[in-house]
Amino acid sequence: MTRKQVHLAAHFPGVNNTTVWTDPRSGSQIDFDSFVHLARTAERGRFDFFFLAEGLRLRELKGRIHDLDVVGRPEALTVLSALAAVTDRLGLAGTVNATFNEPYELARRLSTLDHLSEGRAAWNVVTTSDAFTGENFRRGGYLDRADRYRRAAEFVQLARQLWDSWQPDAIAADPGTGTFVRPGAIATVEHRGTHFTVEGRFTLPHSPQGHPVIIQAGDSDDGREFAAAHADVIFTPHGKLEDGRRFYADVKRRLAGYGRRPNQLKIMPGVTFALGDTEEEAAHNAAAIRRLQVGPQTALAFLEQVWGRDMSAYDPDGPLPDVDPDPSEGVSQGRVPIKDRAAVAAKWRALAAEKGLTIRELVIEVTGRQTFVGTPETVARLIDEHVQADAADGFILVPHLTPGGLDEFVDRVVPLLQERGVFRTDYAGTTLRDHLELA
Repeated sequence: MTRKQVHLAAHFPGVNNTTVWTDPRSGSQIDFDSFVHLARTAERGRFDFFFLAEGLRLRELKGRIHDLDVVGRPEALTVLSALAAVTDRLGLAGTVNATFNEPYELARRLSTLDHLSEGRAAWNVVTTSDAFTGENFRRGGYLDRADRYRRAAEFVQLARQLWDSWQPDAIAADPGTGTFVRPGAIATVEHRGTHFTVEGRFTLPHSPQGHPVIIQAGDSDDGREFAAAHADVIFTPHGKLEDGRRFYADVKRRLAGYGRRPNQLKIMPGVTFALGDTEEEAAHNAAAIRRLQVGPQTALAFLEQVWGRDMSAYDPDGPLPDVDPDPSEGVSQGRVPIKDRAAVAAKWRALAAEKGLTIRELVIEVTGRQTFVGTPETVARLIDEHVQADAADGFILVPHLTPGGLDEFVDRVVPLLQERGVFRTDYAGTTLRDHLELA
């Protein structure tokens, strides 16, 4: 039986809870050299694509900026356009918000990247419903939460109309006059929908891959349905085997309702890893990384998100506070809201009491851990097993260091996946759609 091929992508860590800021090898989050290093490492490893997140506002708690965020986050498409000039085959994926952009403008920017990179662009479609982020924009906070995927669906459909409005042979060549556009080869796009009204002609022809790959990140029922209808890749949090298999089966099942086949959507969870020469060393490295990821300030920030109170006076290496969470709304802004904070706090108290955990130890316990931990041989085997078991089509790796956190994986794990015959030794095509084997 033919073994499934593993797909891999690299996530630039940026501003998130994975990044270890205090490691002496940790570099700048905004210097172009950092982006170049990670992207070239991913391309050396024959990864499908390089992935940038987006941050439209600094996170706050009761008006206080979470200062671990204040390192800067450049605009994704600008960075990726620059990376197109220093990479040859690597896909370039940017997260861009469908709530605070307009279809014509964004379709044009994405198409420009797709042309500059000769068919390697991808768009990770995200949405925002909170007024806090919206305050940075003209339509701040206007969008009801229930409408965010409706707007995103109309946005993507309209962008595709624009990208497809040029006939494939729209540009012709004449030895005497040079290139010209064939008469009638560019259709007028006329769209009148709930969220957008557009009437005009697009400015760019098809790229070598037709148009950018669409990525979607979301786990709600609406998010899964959106992915089944519109996405080429879905970025998920389901890195564990059984969770991944359930998610994989559910989303792939939904494709038929939109006339799509299972191989037209790749499911790629975001994962972390910790390596060692022995299993014991890998476990030790994983524990050390987790302690660095959850420093004292980060531990208190997590606690504040649940308690809704200023916890700066508490000792992160001491016990949980004896006060109850503040029930007021909107305490933590710019973060994914926690439902029923009182219930979460009660659960945390019980776990801390059972295991005798300090605040910091508790946060380490309840937040994400490294997905793949072990020797390079173990990690290669686990990745292969997940893909062959239909728990994923591949993975988006989120290293804990910028910019060198992917180096060891590419040097030590990728060759073992290649030996197993489940990962390419060279790129077979030139576009991102080629790499992803999108039918």
